[in-house]
Amino acid sequence: MELTGKTAIVTGGSRGIGAAIALDLAANGADVAINFRRQANDANAVVEKIQGIGRKGLAVQADVGSLADAEKMTRVVQEKLGGVHILVCNAGVNRDAVIWKMTEADWDEVIATNLKGYFNYVRAVAPLFKEQKQGKIINITSINGMRGKFGQSNYSAAKAGIIGFTKSVARELGKFNVNVNAVAPGLIETDMVKNAPPEIREKALADILLGRIGRPEEVANVVTFLASDKARHITGEVIKVDGGQYL
Repeated sequence: MELTGKTAIVTGGSRGIGAAIALDLAANGADVAINFRRQANDANAVVEKIQGIGRKGLAVQADVGSLADAEKMTRVVQEKLGGVHILVCNAGVNRDAVIWKMTEADWDEVIATNLKGYFNYVRAVAPLFKEQKQGKIINITSINGMRGKFGQSNYSAAKAGIIGFTKSVARELGKFNVNVNAVAPGLIETDMVKNAPPEIREKALADILLGRIGRPEEVANVVTFLASDKARHITGEVIKVDGGQYL
C-alpha cells in the first residue's frame, strides 16, 4: 500500500472527519496515533479499528492548545511507533455567536484550539521533518476561512489563519522535502450537522452544486492522497472538498 512504513499523527482523530482520516490512512498502510483530551473511550475505539485493519494504533492524552503536550505526544509516537512521517492537524471546536454577543472566552478558546493548536503540532514535528528531510503536513481548514460565515467570526478567523500558516510553512520547509498543504471541507455529514435543525441543513444544501452533503471519507480520501508520494510535487495548496458549495 502507498503509506506502508509511514507513521501519522492525526489531531482530533477520535471522531468525525478526524476519525475517518485516521482510518483511511491506516487502510492505506500507515500506523496512526491520535490524541484525546477527555474522551478516552472514543479514541480507544478508533485505535481498535486501526488495529483491526492490521496497523499499529495509539491514543495519547494531549491538549492541542499546549505546545508542551504536542511535543510530548511527538516524542511518545516516535518511541512507540518508530517515527513520525505524516501530520494531520484537524482538531477544532465551535463557539458560534454574532460578534456583538461573542464573549472573550468564545474567541480565545476557538483561536487556541483551531489555530494555535495547529502551530503547536507543526512546531513539534518541524525539527524532525527537517532533519529526516521528509514529511507531509496536512492542515484541515474550511471554506468558511475563505469566505467568512455569519455567526462564526472566531472560527472563520482561525480557519483563514490556517491558510496563511500553511503557505508560510510550505515556503519554510520546502527545501527539506516537506510538503505542506491544506484541505478545506464544506458541509460534511458529522454529528453536529446531523443534529442541526432541518431548515439549516436545507439552506446549506441549496448552496451545494452536487446536491448532497459530503461524507467524512471524502475528506479523508484527499488527505490520504496528499500524504502519499503521489502528491510529492504539491505544496502550499488549499484543496476544497465541498461539492461546489464555494464557487
